[in-house]
Amino acid sequence: MSPPPLPSGERILVTGGAGFIGSTFAARVIEQNTIVALDTFDRDALRYHPGLKEHPNFEVVRGSILEPDDLRAAIDGCTMVVHCAAIAGVDTVMNHPSKVMRVNLIGTWNVLEAAAAHGELKRFIDFSTSEVYGAHAWEVTEGSDAVVGAVGEARWTYAVSKLAAEHSTWSFHKEFGLPTVTLRPFNVYGPRQIGEGAVHRFVRQALSDQEITVHDDGNQVRSWCYVDDFVDALLRACVMDGAVGHSFNIGNPRATVTTLHLAYAVLRAVGRQVPVRFVPWGKANVHLRVPDISFARNALEFEPSIDLAEGLARTVAWYRELDDVDRLP
Repeated sequence: MSPPPLPSGERILVTGGAGFIGSTFAARVIEQNTIVALDTFDRDALRYHPGLKEHPNFEVVRGSILEPDDLRAAIDGCTMVVHCAAIAGVDTVMNHPSKVMRVNLIGTWNVLEAAAAHGELKRFIDFSTSEVYGAHAWEVTEGSDAVVGAVGEARWTYAVSKLAAEHSTWSFHKEFGLPTVTLRPFNVYGPRQIGEGAVHRFVRQALSDQEITVHDDGNQVRSWCYVDDFVDALLRACVMDGAVGHSFNIGNPRATVTTLHLAYAVLRAVGRQVPVRFVPWGKANVHLRVPDISFARNALEFEPSIDLAEGLARTVAWYRELDDVDRLP
């Protein structure tokens, strides 16, 4: 697969630019473009990108997508928008479902309105989620039915908010000609991931000689996508004409394992033997999630290149460089 084409000479607003994926994207394109990172800094992965905040092409706007004035200031002069900002992470979603709905739906609507009012954008990239496919998603395509769980299960507020935001994004493309692309990430992991996520948790536990805690029987199936592969897809979505007006599954079907197998893969990468303990979850869960990425292969020429063993090795190497893994957020 050829290297992804890079945007060049653009001024790119990255909402959630201090987050895991937003900051990784910014680091990839900062030499050729100006990045405007709008973020509340509730989670700050920028601290793990030495020199990025001080780069002359990097501008920080501390603000919220819930505040139209913050958005208008941040988008001024921009030629692209990469909209990463959201409330995510299963534990956070379960504990703050109303905030999830407000930020992910109303916040996205605010970003879309600011983009439409700004005009002349070359690209608007929206981040959706693989959760829109529900609890059982086997080789799902972009045309597969979106499924949302029962009202009263807090977990599904994330899927509902992202699905509604995805429909909103498509509507702005259809009605106002906004050049939108939606990406549906499937379990992205890698260096500088903070907050939540199974790989993040398992690696921290193993490096700290703690038990690795696996929910229920560990037979939940996931496809794990290394962050550099995901950013490759994002770069292609920014510049390839065939991307506009479409949604894309972005993941790595070849890196599909059960959660229990993931735990043991992390232990092999870390090189330690700690107990694996099963803990009851007792809440809504996704039992099977594997994407079909044929559409992204054809339209974006996207092909993930980092297998699970290599991705975990790179991730563990980064965690080992930190002074105190236990103090990671």
